[in-house]
Amino acid sequence: MQTREYTTDVLIVGGGTAGTMAAIKAKQANPDVQVLVLDKADIRRSGAISMGMDGLNNAVIPGKATPEEYTREITDSNDGIIDQRAVYRQASECYDIVKELDSWGVDFEKDAEGNYEVYRVHRKGRYVLPMPKASDLKLILAKKVKQMRCKVVNRVMATRLLTQGNRVVGALGGDVTTGELVVVHAKAVVLTAGAAGRMGLTDSGYLYSTYENPTNSGEGFAMAYHAGAELTGIECYQINPTMKDYNGPACAYVAGPFGGYTANVNGERVTGCDYWSGELIMNMWKLANKGEWPLFLKLTHLDDETISKIESILHHNERPSRDRFHAGRGKDYRTDMVELHFSEVGLCSGHSASGVLVNHEAETSMEGLYAAGDMASVPHQYLLGALTFGKVAGTNASNYAAQTERLGADPSQIEAERARIERLRANPNGVPHQQVEYKIRRIVTQYLMPPKTTTKMEIALEKIEHFRRVDLELLGANDPHELGRALEIHSIVDCAELMAKASLFRKESRWGFYHYYLDYPERDDANWLKRVIVKKGADGETQLTTRDLPPYIFEPQRPSSEEGVSKHEQSVS
Repeated sequence: MQTREYTTDVLIVGGGTAGTMAAIKAKQANPDVQVLVLDKADIRRSGAISMGMDGLNNAVIPGKATPEEYTREITDSNDGIIDQRAVYRQASECYDIVKELDSWGVDFEKDAEGNYEVYRVHRKGRYVLPMPKASDLKLILAKKVKQMRCKVVNRVMATRLLTQGNRVVGALGGDVTTGELVVVHAKAVVLTAGAAGRMGLTDSGYLYSTYENPTNSGEGFAMAYHAGAELTGIECYQINPTMKDYNGPACAYVAGPFGGYTANVNGERVTGCDYWSGELIMNMWKLANKGEWPLFLKLTHLDDETISKIESILHHNERPSRDRFHAGRGKDYRTDMVELHFSEVGLCSGHSASGVLVNHEAETSMEGLYAAGDMASVPHQYLLGALTFGKVAGTNASNYAAQTERLGADPSQIEAERARIERLRANPNGVPHQQVEYKIRRIVTQYLMPPKTTTKMEIALEKIEHFRRVDLELLGANDPHELGRALEIHSIVDCAELMAKASLFRKESRWGFYHYYLDYPERDDANWLKRVIVKKGADGETQLTTRDLPPYIFEPQRPSSEEGVSKHEQSVS
């Protein structure tokens, strides 16, 4: 296997929205600092959004909402498990990001006076800022990265972090076009590798028809775990309401501000709030189990102008194939409701709360390692949170690198990863990656999908152990592309095991359907209003512990239990 090496000051792993903003801000903070972005796709069309987005779900616009209101909102939405300082920072700094994106040419909805139009979807507060013509958002960010003279290396899939003690000093990966081993030496690393979205099987049956961009297969979670970084919220799954047989949102979240809503077959509204949460999924699941299924997105009562506006947002930014999907089935919002279903299970802080543990400075538990976006544990970040914390992570990583001496890499770590990759290359006639991936994702769907039970999750761990011993050894790859797909399966297995172990550890139910544990069906703030920390121990075994929450800076809007929400003190590291 050929080896290619790079040396930089700041390494960004993942070129999505968080990664591009991290690169831009790292260079702005210290123009002389070298910044390198690794992307396993192409930075112009990569990450969770790939193109654009239908709107910002959590824009705190002065005069419309305040950072304090938003922080209280998310504290409530995430059942009190939160670092309020991190959420408050996002809420305080996101308006500057909106204005900056606006100045770069990103389109936002505005009123006749030129003010941002913000709508209500959350339980309280107005935070949804539509983006009617933002399909070029990712191109704009990629162009800005080039203008800042950051180095971009496309088609390289990062697989492991390089460490010296508790410090991260670079990363390893594979070129998915040439098969080369890529070694990057860095003073600081920012992980922005996205969600673990390819965990369960899709409703449509297609492996890559996931709600999340299917390339987001959990590498960031796995890399952080194997390096020794702390993760949290891994038992808080992501499950979203999606369109039946289509890998995108219906989306009552976007249509809601214009009058759309989730309805039963009779067109009657069945949810009080279409804000994506475990509570919403729990309500939908209960309706399904009462026989009131399927549910639908209803727009038929709206006028043609409003529907056309909704179509312009939903069909041309986030999921541009959506109009063809409806047309192929002879469906029209004006006359037909859109059938809904549940997404596959996954890990994502953007829509739930699972990720690498970070504080309000985007610092992880390891020196020189920062994280942002869907894999950093700031709950309900969405797109704007990824951009805002990308800025925080990039700026702090740049400042750290500017003041820090470079450490060399441990050759044994490089050789261990080379050996892991070469075992796959040495088995070109092994079981194809699609078949092996289907099996592990079937295990996730059958045994880890809520409602959770001790029996199901213990069986999952037995099957995962067998999968590691047998199926991963049978896995093969014919070319560099297949090699990348095979390595993704390793990440999926790692994340699945952590999901089962963390879920077994938290002996209560919380976050609605996301952690609905039938053996412990009640929420228990007295014992479990705290984080579950997941870490790889020195012996290679998974360590699970609890940690008290960082002190609240605002009391919640309503108590989380009869006793109220108590404060706890504990830093990230």
